[in-house]
Amino acid sequence: MNTPHLFQNKLSRKFIDYLLIVIGAFILAAGYVLFINPYLIVPGGVYGIGIVVHYLIPQIPVGLFGLAMNIPLTLIGIRIIGPKFGFKTIFGMILASVFMDTLTFFVGENDPLFLGNDLLLSSIFGGIVIGFGLGLIFKSRATSGGTDIVAMILEKYTKMPIGQLLMMVDSVVVLIGLVVFKDWKIPLYSWIVIFITGKVIDVTIAGINYHKAVFIVSEKHELIRLFIINNLDRGGTYFKSEGMFSGQPKNVIFTVISRRELGTLQTMIHQIDPKAFLTVMDTSEILGEGFKSLEEKTKVT
Repeated sequence: MNTPHLFQNKLSRKFIDYLLIVIGAFILAAGYVLFINPYLIVPGGVYGIGIVVHYLIPQIPVGLFGLAMNIPLTLIGIRIIGPKFGFKTIFGMILASVFMDTLTFFVGENDPLFLGNDLLLSSIFGGIVIGFGLGLIFKSRATSGGTDIVAMILEKYTKMPIGQLLMMVDSVVVLIGLVVFKDWKIPLYSWIVIFITGKVIDVTIAGINYHKAVFIVSEKHELIRLFIINNLDRGGTYFKSEGMFSGQPKNVIFTVISRRELGTLQTMIHQIDPKAFLTVMDTSEILGEGFKSLEEKTKVT
């Protein structure tokens, strides 16, 4: 076993993790300072509560309040669920709060981008920027703390899906914003931010994937197999199956191709066997030979 090489890889991975946390925390803070805080949008989380508190008591900065809430929540989470969070999560929470209040000091908190009353634009770009920042933090195997921890605690006792619990907890924070600001537009725009943030987090973690998974059932499977191998330069897998109605044995081809290759494959299958049955599915991530390797994936995330 090459111990120095393994140690070097471990250090390199740790460096990348912490670099992602620093960049992610800064982007997260910028999303709040530039697009969310000045327009009194309340997209859940401890910073959403911080926006409400800052509105009521301007002397309390949003970032500092978020950090003040995150510390006890983290301690409670460690006591109830165990030490899942680790130093990286605490490091990220502190950085995000510091970046948020520092950026606010330099750019101000009164419409820094001159968006005026365009809350829709603020919500869309706020969700994109915050989601990207959070996605980078999650890629380092840390969490953002706050309502994530509350959702994990509730999940332990209710056994409900954590995604649903997180939406419920954030929605309670949004409704607090409605009560304080007395404006029905606030929760509507806040839920837009929450939705976009979740989608961008998924894209940031898994990446944008243009590949399609295809299942093909055809009596002329051999000709289709040769076309996939020789013309598309792709591999695949045979599944032995049985027709539900006929009871006859069948060969099912499973392969993964690019979106560009899908049209070519469909045209050729139609020429070979117009009665073929195809199922085409989107893929979130492909790992293995011919695509991104599992080793490369575990080194980066």
